[in-house]
Amino acid sequence: MRSSISSSDPRRGTYARETAADRPGVAQPVPVRPVPAQPWGRILIGSVALFALLTGLWEWHWRDFGVTPGIRNSDGLWAIQRRRIDAGEGDATVIAASSRLFFDLQLDVWEQLDAKRPIQLAWEGTTPVPFLEDLAADPKFTGRVLVGVAPELYFSGWGLHKKAIKYAHDESPSQRIGQWLSMRFVEPYLAFYDPDFALAAVIKRLPWPDRPGRPSRLDVRKLSVTEADRNTHLWSKVETDPAYRALARRIWQQDFVPSPDDPPPAELEKMRNEQIERSVKAVATLRARGVKVLFVREPSTGPYLEFDNRLFPRATSWDVLLAKSGAPGIHFEDYPELQGLELPEWSHLAYADARKFTAALHAIVVRDFWPPPAAR
Repeated sequence: MRSSISSSDPRRGTYARETAADRPGVAQPVPVRPVPAQPWGRILIGSVALFALLTGLWEWHWRDFGVTPGIRNSDGLWAIQRRRIDAGEGDATVIAASSRLFFDLQLDVWEQLDAKRPIQLAWEGTTPVPFLEDLAADPKFTGRVLVGVAPELYFSGWGLHKKAIKYAHDESPSQRIGQWLSMRFVEPYLAFYDPDFALAAVIKRLPWPDRPGRPSRLDVRKLSVTEADRNTHLWSKVETDPAYRALARRIWQQDFVPSPDDPPPAELEKMRNEQIERSVKAVATLRARGVKVLFVREPSTGPYLEFDNRLFPRATSWDVLLAKSGAPGIHFEDYPELQGLELPEWSHLAYADARKFTAALHAIVVRDFWPPPAAR
């Protein structure tokens, strides 16, 4: 007697395979789902065509918005630059900073003036203190380091990308290969491959209703364009599109308004002192090894400058940092050549002025702090 669900059972589809239930001795039959005959080849071709159409429309949408393909700033990209020190460039000039010196210092301009391209290790939205400590712990680094000081980030210890240090030291071969493939076959061709234009990010930005007592916040939008060696500048849309520039300013203004979530003055003081002490220790280690350390307070203006000064006044933050570390510093307010520049959203320089700023900063550095060997 054949099984009740044997291969001749008409309930099976043409493509249904036999299961263990078709063999004698099976106590509990396994349910089967008939698979009807379908034009699978045409379905596959149609699915691929639909995917290509939707992807093309998404790409067209963002290109129409003004986006162009570019290198994605990732932990893997940062790790490539960090490895340059271990690969023989330990005597290089390194940039450890937040977004201001990341966007404002143009590596090609510095290279033209200094004959050597710096290593860009800055990260937006992140205090550079952990990067300074990482350099201090690396005996292969014997060069010079420009440390950018954006008061809000530097003295609060806030950091979105601190994990990049661990990633760089622990990066696996498969991660390196993935970074290589992405940089050569994906990023140069797809404009929407920026995190700001990912579908999940776009959905999150939709005007969802606020939860009671928890008003929503606008996330920081795309502000910059990055090259393969992390040379970065402000995105032209921030300069030329009044609506987008206003959006960028509105996002910053969220932090300028006092909030119940703001830390009390005593907590701010504690954070500031902790970051200064960590900096002092790292600078002492670096200088004992012959590394030159130079702090740079980059330009800000308008409401952002007012916010910086209110949160961490110069006298109790910048001045104390220099005094305790013994390292010199360049504060933009002390140098006329670093003033009068255009900052479209109050915090980062327009591309043309970033190039002027880089040239002026290099001239100050060479004249007052790091003269070339012949001058020394």
